[in-house]
Amino acid sequence: MNTHRFLFFIMSVFLFTAVNAQKTMDCMQLLTVNENITTVITASEPVRFVDISTDKVVGDQPISNTIRLKPKEGVEVNRDGDILGVVTIVTERYRSQYGLVYTSRPEEAVTDKTILLDERTRYDNPAVSLSTEDMARYARRIWLSPSKGIRSSKKHKMQIALNNIYSVSEYFFLDFSVYNRTNIRFDIDQLKIKLQDKKKAKATTVQTIDLEPAFTLDRSPSFLHGYRNVVVIRKLTFPDDKILTIELSEKQISGRTISLKVKYSDVLSADAFSRSLK
Repeated sequence: MNTHRFLFFIMSVFLFTAVNAQKTMDCMQLLTVNENITTVITASEPVRFVDISTDKVVGDQPISNTIRLKPKEGVEVNRDGDILGVVTIVTERYRSQYGLVYTSRPEEAVTDKTILLDERTRYDNPAVSLSTEDMARYARRIWLSPSKGIRSSKKHKMQIALNNIYSVSEYFFLDFSVYNRTNIRFDIDQLKIKLQDKKKAKATTVQTIDLEPAFTLDRSPSFLHGYRNVVVIRKLTFPDDKILTIELSEKQISGRTISLKVKYSDVLSADAFSRSLK
């Protein structure tokens, strides 16, 4: 008898879990939309994928963690309460879905929507080996770690120094500092990571490849005497005739530029992120 009760309990739990693993429109969060109002949805982390299930609604992604939606005008006459479709938003670590409900009254349309915790379904995105939040956590630890003083260069009474290189998952973390020996504030124009030819031959075009950082810890617009940053790039290999360059340029009129060449041997000796830094 007890055995039968136990089996019945197990089956009940299984069925309850299976049913609750499914999501229907009845339990989906609804957003009212109108063709004259833009609905802005903001996620807590970068959005990697968006699907709008209907061609009655158009959307775009102006920045990494924000999407905009609006019903098309003149597609067909929509009635109040009509469900136009579903928008699916996939970030680095979760997935959210919303039913889009039409309203003819612009004042009822949702203009600003933040994805809440209870509207997120955990999702292990195979395209993301390291989330932006994880990168930030590692970078902050590295920023606080002692410098190994790998190499440095000087120009315009300034010095740029490579403190550390760490390897985490599919990424390199480049930790560097800039020291300004003048009393002139350095207004940052661009921070570039480049892969370029080591030697510049005469009458030869120098090939330069700009590498887009996956994450940059410090986005301060300027500094006076000291600056330290951690930049994350995807792991890469490059031949001996190429060199990795960290370049920091200043806004005009002064327009100072200081750069540091990172050898392939430096990259090969990158430390794994030890538990002491976690």
